[in-house]
Amino acid sequence: MSLRLSTVILPVDRWHEGGRAKWQRAEELGFHAAYTYDHLSWRSFRDGPWFGALPTLTAAATATDRLRLGTLVASPNFRHPVTLAKELISLDDISGGRVTLGIGAGGNGFDATALGQEPWTPKERADRFGEFVPLLDRLLTEGAVSQKGDFYTAEEARNLPGCVQRPRLPFAVAATGPRGLKLAAKHGQAWVTTGDPKLYEEGTREQSVTALRGQIERLGKACAQTDRDVADLDKILLHGFTPDRNRPLESVDAFVDFAGRHQELGFTEIVIHWPIAGSDFAADLSTFEAIATEAIGLLS
Repeated sequence: MSLRLSTVILPVDRWHEGGRAKWQRAEELGFHAAYTYDHLSWRSFRDGPWFGALPTLTAAATATDRLRLGTLVASPNFRHPVTLAKELISLDDISGGRVTLGIGAGGNGFDATALGQEPWTPKERADRFGEFVPLLDRLLTEGAVSQKGDFYTAEEARNLPGCVQRPRLPFAVAATGPRGLKLAAKHGQAWVTTGDPKLYEEGTREQSVTALRGQIERLGKACAQTDRDVADLDKILLHGFTPDRNRPLESVDAFVDFAGRHQELGFTEIVIHWPIAGSDFAADLSTFEAIATEAIGLLS
């Protein structure tokens, strides 16, 4: 399968002061998809502007025609399957069926405590995620759902007319642990990773490739356990969190080298951050645009 190139546009711009223009430019540059982060605030951007993911994607849907749109990633940290399903069905309708739901278990960032709760342990996050994803799957494919779980309840939740995409919009499940990979294998149309976070500070490029190869192998085993061919899942790498950091965006050649290494591992989509000056995602915009328009054509 040929490699696709996508971007992630952080929701830091007012819509009428540069926000709309970025999403429209992403479509003009030919990106396969443009995603945004589904957080209430995030890392170094906490004290600056940060807008909601689903309203931003809804606006982007009305400003574009072909570009796929999605979250990287929604999580149970502040989402409930019943309300999220209703919003996703609406967004899928408005976009004409161009939405992918990137979804993960969440982490210990600001989202974890914004609603006043104590941050969940990794096991608690996995427990909730294990109930969240199957219920959301049902809500997006069935007209009425009732279910009482340990963490989430739906009582005659109606979601007519359902998604434009059938049987529902695709899930891109972010996971590296065994329970999450099993969910990706069972419910996902794609799998998402950022690599091994333990290697970000002092790891090497070679160690990162080895770790990613191991993740894909474990995904394959999870698929085998559910009688599914791992080739059926798209494999998405969110760039910027491996030891390469942002260096692949320094030139077209540097990106082609990075992308080629990961295409060989089996990745079908790489997502690069739209440049933001003064941040970890700072990059030359003209180089970024050249990568968008030239890099994929240079890969064998």
